[in-house]
Amino acid sequence: MKTKTTLETETFEEVVARRIERRSFLKGMLAAVPVMVVSAGSLGNASQVVGQARNKAVNSAVNASGTLTFKPIGLDRLDAVKVPQNYVSNTLLRWGDPILNGAPAFDISNQTKQTQSQQFGYNCDFVAYFPLEVTFPLKEGEEIAVSNRGILTVNHEYVNPELMFPGYTGGAPTLSQAEVTIAAHGMSVVEIQRTNGVWSYIQNSSYNRRITGETPMQFTGAAAGDDLLKTTDDPTGTQVLGMFNNCGGGFTPWGTVLTAEENFNQYFGNRNAIPDSDPRKAIHARYGLPTGASELKYETFFPRFNLATNPNEAFRFGWIVEIDPYNPNWTPKKRTALGRFKHEAATVTKSADNRAVVYTGDDERFDYMYKFVSRNPISPVREENFDILDSGTLYVAKFNDDGTGTWIPLVAGQGALSGWTQAQILINTRGAGDAVGATKMDRPEDIERNPVNGKVYAAFTNNTQRGTTGLPGTNAANPRPVNRHGHIIEILENNNDAGAGSFTWEIFMLCGNPRNLGDRTYFAGLNSVTARRFVSPLSCPDNISFDSSGNLWIATDGMPSNLPGNDGIFAVATEGAERGIVKQFLSSVIGCETAGLFITQDDRTLFVTIQHPGEGTTLANPSSRFPDYNQQMPPRPSVVVITKTNGSPIIGS
Repeated sequence: MKTKTTLETETFEEVVARRIERRSFLKGMLAAVPVMVVSAGSLGNASQVVGQARNKAVNSAVNASGTLTFKPIGLDRLDAVKVPQNYVSNTLLRWGDPILNGAPAFDISNQTKQTQSQQFGYNCDFVAYFPLEVTFPLKEGEEIAVSNRGILTVNHEYVNPELMFPGYTGGAPTLSQAEVTIAAHGMSVVEIQRTNGVWSYIQNSSYNRRITGETPMQFTGAAAGDDLLKTTDDPTGTQVLGMFNNCGGGFTPWGTVLTAEENFNQYFGNRNAIPDSDPRKAIHARYGLPTGASELKYETFFPRFNLATNPNEAFRFGWIVEIDPYNPNWTPKKRTALGRFKHEAATVTKSADNRAVVYTGDDERFDYMYKFVSRNPISPVREENFDILDSGTLYVAKFNDDGTGTWIPLVAGQGALSGWTQAQILINTRGAGDAVGATKMDRPEDIERNPVNGKVYAAFTNNTQRGTTGLPGTNAANPRPVNRHGHIIEILENNNDAGAGSFTWEIFMLCGNPRNLGDRTYFAGLNSVTARRFVSPLSCPDNISFDSSGNLWIATDGMPSNLPGNDGIFAVATEGAERGIVKQFLSSVIGCETAGLFITQDDRTLFVTIQHPGEGTTLANPSSRFPDYNQQMPPRPSVVVITKTNGSPIIGS
């Protein structure tokens, strides 16, 4: 038999067929059917019989049972947020809105570092809502009543200066423009309230805060004080200015927010100025730092971004940052025990013995999925949890082709890491994952635990390099070569314990258009007829969330490149007869991604962040005018609020 080359790697049909052969059709058979591209000859008559039964059950149940009873919308290319009938979308916060007491109104022609530091930042991403009527930490199973007042935390990931400044010259920013963009990063913390069903923000609230690229922060955990974190400005290696490229995040049972630094590499320049003999150069290369000038040219104005003179500064970014939204004077903490990489999320849950578990992914092609398990249990005293994420074990995921998996501990002195210190593991976490043989995934994005069934769902946005020349081919957990649509994996930890060292897993969804055979889609076992009839096409799953009934909500990033529609929000049941039936709930605006979504604890409000509207164009002729639709105003990244017109939970009809 001829040995397959990289380009002749297993086809999708072969991978799925192998998985089906190893799976028991007698245990959960209705969830075990491939969709449309696996031939009957590959899988045998059993899958056809099961497919017919599944199809019949769905046809009789769809729109007649379950909690996702809204009528789905279709793909749209309009420059407007579109939601189903009986729902309404309102803009709550937009770039430049004054959020601190005394802050000036937004003026596109008069931006300064000082004004931006008092206004809502740019390119909002992860969003979380913290009620003001509850006490933390929440008890297991505790219900939160309808909350009409709370704190909204919103990440500001990156900037589009070509859409921020009149007459901006790409590659040649002014000092003032650079200062404004640094201030536009970070996070906004804003009190909001609901009056007569309408949400608004309170500008003069004592909770309001702007965290920027220059806000003082503290390193904690095993890497704090390590030589690689020391600089001329901070010889202790324990203090750092600001956070950058904060993408996803999470919130803790003790009422703090975790915000994830992702593509921090783009802010630094001149890696090639570091000698080849310096081991720091190889680590910077593994993390994708530029060999020459950076795009934003920060190194031109601020020496800390110049690797030629400050090769350690980049090690001080790429962390999970913990912030207390209830205390505006709280110093943000970079929790080094959670590792350093391009974090997409930081979802917190509890182990069976009440320890904190944090799931996070490294958003890069062929990189890894991680979780952290704290050493100590969660305390009923809120303040006693403020250092719980500083000690514990960081793990990286290994997915086996037989549907099992293991969490490999990244611990100094163990196995392939026998020559590493713990600080080295945490600073060069990618290198540690390489050393222990973790599974290279298709851009791990958000990872969330279902509050109803306890399963963990991980989104993998895409990887068009999978199976191309010289790069890894397909495997059971990443079954599609040139994976442009992305997929979602469903994970069950051993004994349904988030602290377990092993798990089982299934492909929950291979995204794309089920009406297009070339997309080779899969929707939790639906057969081809059902998928074509009922499933809304979607591509590039990014951030995900759950409502209280356990339905999965998906925000996309990259749809316009693959499907004839803007990015959007989609919902899908994870259990029952409608399992796998994806329904589009929201269509966003031109040039944007739907970056973050958060469903309030009472299910009555969905917060969605609209990031980089009009991206790919310039302020002189933008493709989007969202949200003001005023020729005198630029497109402005914003937070929108989706509610039912009658005020009832959003998951109903």
